[in-house]
Amino acid sequence: MGRFDTALDSYARVLAIKPDDAEALNNRGNVLQELQRNDEALTSYDQALAVRPYYVDALHNRAVVLMLLGRPAAAVTAYRNLLAIAPDHPWAAGRLLQAALTCCDWSRYREMVDAVEQGIDAGRSVIEPFAYLAAASLPQRQRRCAEIFGAGFAATPLPPAPRRTAGGRIRIGYVAGEFRNHATGILMAELFELHDKSRFELIAFDKGGDDGSALRQRICRAFDEMVDIRSYDDDAAAAEIRARQIDLLVDLNGFTGTARPGIFVRRPAPVQINYQIFPGTLALPCFDYLIADRIVAPPEHAAFYSEQIVYLPDCYQVTDSRRGAVGPAPSRAECGLPEGAFVFCCFSNNYKITPAFFDIWMRLLNNVAGSVLWLFEDNADASANLRREATARGIDAQRLVFAPRMDLEHHMARHRCADLFLDTLPCCAHTGASDALWAGLPLLTCLGTTFTGRVAASVLSAAGLPDLITTTRSEEHTSELQSRLHLV
Repeated sequence: MGRFDTALDSYARVLAIKPDDAEALNNRGNVLQELQRNDEALTSYDQALAVRPYYVDALHNRAVVLMLLGRPAAAVTAYRNLLAIAPDHPWAAGRLLQAALTCCDWSRYREMVDAVEQGIDAGRSVIEPFAYLAAASLPQRQRRCAEIFGAGFAATPLPPAPRRTAGGRIRIGYVAGEFRNHATGILMAELFELHDKSRFELIAFDKGGDDGSALRQRICRAFDEMVDIRSYDDDAAAAEIRARQIDLLVDLNGFTGTARPGIFVRRPAPVQINYQIFPGTLALPCFDYLIADRIVAPPEHAAFYSEQIVYLPDCYQVTDSRRGAVGPAPSRAECGLPEGAFVFCCFSNNYKITPAFFDIWMRLLNNVAGSVLWLFEDNADASANLRREATARGIDAQRLVFAPRMDLEHHMARHRCADLFLDTLPCCAHTGASDALWAGLPLLTCLGTTFTGRVAASVLSAAGLPDLITTTRSEEHTSELQSRLHLV
């Protein structure tokens, strides 16, 4: 019922009577996690495991909360402990892979990917679709992963909405949790504003709330109505949408962020669309269309999508032309970068870095004298592991420089201290690709085999920079790039 404070009081009463009740300790941890009191949740799971060391639910919940606390290396150990005693625990193999990629622990990389893909092929619940994006190399397997995950969202559709009176504006509903200062909001704000208000009525169904930002206020002004559905369960949220007789309902989350696919399986609108944030099929029959372009989802890949693909003429990914000019760059010294060096960079999340592409990067550092690699610092475990991997490949670990988190304005400006953005696969840069080009930083990508690995190529093509799109990651092309850099 969502009455978490009351539940917490009830568990306190249970534990006052029986302090060593492992189930009560585990369930109290779940309530604390719902209240985002994750340190306390971890303590509660540890107490449950002290009573019952092989308590599978508590082992799983402890691993989940370690990821929420930003401790991926500890989560790797926790998931391995869980899988040692419950090898078929739902989603655990995928969450282990996700935790390992988050901290760049590649010690069992191939073993983990193989386990996940064998599980998908066998139809088992091994990995959630968003986590699989970082490892997916076959679009048909990516679809199968979504089908397995989506099977858990079956629901009875709502009865058809009464037919609206002919005429009037078409009602478009957007469902998202990121109508705020977030990558999604930053990219899409102008899209909302550019709807022809004489023809379309826009209604936002908000799952994320107001962050008080100027961008949030700008987005609110673009909509005719902003409906807060955070406190609604899927039935209530679907009923709220249906009551407004929406003609076209657009899901901006898919299986990412504040995802609520349960709303859409209830069919609150006659036409439902998958767009923008989740780069691939949702494989749910309630979605009629996917908005894409011919690079990210070429016609010959249509069989790998359950939705009918609607093609935009250039790039499916919008960006905001009102973002304004990028400010002056900081000095290289301020960024910890050497003056005069060629600076390769990758500001993608660390989980997108794979051993194969790291090998290429290290060959580049070896071949381009004095160059450095500038990476986003996602977490301390990842930075330490990447430095160790560089050393193992014969590269001085000090040639890896890490960029801390900072606000968007300053992050955009520091792009100008780099010379070339190196992309990743199988999951390439998405918003990061647009950011780099907006800041004037060239980005080199390799065309992937899935939607997830083709976004940067789409962005570069639309920007008129096809020469920065490669089709192979072979060493020969690396050598060719080296020659071009010498010319630069």
